[in-house]
Amino acid sequence: MEVAGRVSASVATASLVNAISDAEPPSMTFCGEELERLRADTPGCRERIHLNNAGAGLMPRPVSRAIIEHLELESRIGGYEAAEARTDAVGSAYEAVARLVGGDRRNVAFTENATSAYAQALSAIPFEPGDTILTSSDDYVSNQLMFLSLARRLGVRVERGPNTREGTVDVGAIADFVRRHRPRLVALTHVPTNSGLVQPIADVGRVCRECEVPYLVDVCQSIGQLPLDVEGIGCDFLSATSRKFLRGPRGSGFLIVSDRILQSDCAPLFIDLRGATWTTLDAYRLTDTAARFENWEFAYGLMLGTGAAADYGMGVGIGRIAERVKALAAQTRAGLREAGLRVLDRGAELCGIVTVQIPGWEAKAFHVELEDRGINTSVSTRSFALVDFTEKGVEWALRLSPHYYNTEDEIRDAVSVIADLTGSERRR
Repeated sequence: MEVAGRVSASVATASLVNAISDAEPPSMTFCGEELERLRADTPGCRERIHLNNAGAGLMPRPVSRAIIEHLELESRIGGYEAAEARTDAVGSAYEAVARLVGGDRRNVAFTENATSAYAQALSAIPFEPGDTILTSSDDYVSNQLMFLSLARRLGVRVERGPNTREGTVDVGAIADFVRRHRPRLVALTHVPTNSGLVQPIADVGRVCRECEVPYLVDVCQSIGQLPLDVEGIGCDFLSATSRKFLRGPRGSGFLIVSDRILQSDCAPLFIDLRGATWTTLDAYRLTDTAARFENWEFAYGLMLGTGAAADYGMGVGIGRIAERVKALAAQTRAGLREAGLRVLDRGAELCGIVTVQIPGWEAKAFHVELEDRGINTSVSTRSFALVDFTEKGVEWALRLSPHYYNTEDEIRDAVSVIADLTGSERRR
């Protein structure tokens, strides 16, 4: 197979090819005709082997069309007027995101990105010196930095729960800590950026509900590739991005806020006029929906694109997507192992993120070699996953993240190129 004439024709040994072919086949719930239609909806498939969906998925045509049409409307009649004219479409975007996670429209807040959503939620917790944030060693780097900033500024303690031998957070130890110490907040990332690990977020949620401890969950890497039910998870806040496996636009995210939070006075530290009404000179009244976590000004075109992405994913079927993505990732891991490479993923459940150690290469040089061959991947460095990569003894890892629109042939080609490069003398 050749993508845009750029993928190397190098083929690894026959044993490698056979191993990839013999790996667990991706779900046949996607017939050839449907897969062709999904790929036709994804223009980028004609140009690249895109295995960087954990970075940014390729937008399907209905998503890019929703954005472009709104931007064109803004250019014709004005930004405020376009938002007013598309009131029904804006409402539908809220509804789509709510359906995606099993929530209600009132619980959805649109934000500029997932980090902004996470920060809004974090700022709503009334931390005091000596309070504890309980998290994991595998939580996303930006979240970890926010915790450390709170520790430096407010004297908050950051505790990281232990992992089981399989690699997931130890729910028993988390439960024991929560019951004994009553942390101010429990925060957990569902799928780390640097690994295929899937954390047992619902199990932790049951503990937090039992003890009435606020619970913040980051689902950036799982939204769009794994089914999510916010009620079943039992969290108070759920932060997400649009651009990854959901296949929405960059620069858009959202926060799901529980009814328990909305029925209290809990609100972000810095509220703007969308989140509250200035009632008297020294008082304000909070908005009774998750809009209290929004800002007045955001990109309506990107919001509509996010709603279209949610609709598109649900139309394909999130359960079917999860099955196929896991199978494609398993095929990738099998091929890399047969090539003699060390796959770094561990956990009782693995998802569509595959990380592998590339010996003898610098990260940027190897990444460029793949890009020159039309293969999109990404790199995770030790600073992204300080605890995890230190324990694994690696400075960086190559990250491959297939999606349901990828083909088995693309996986074979990408693994063959990686095997060829790592077996060559042209290491850098």
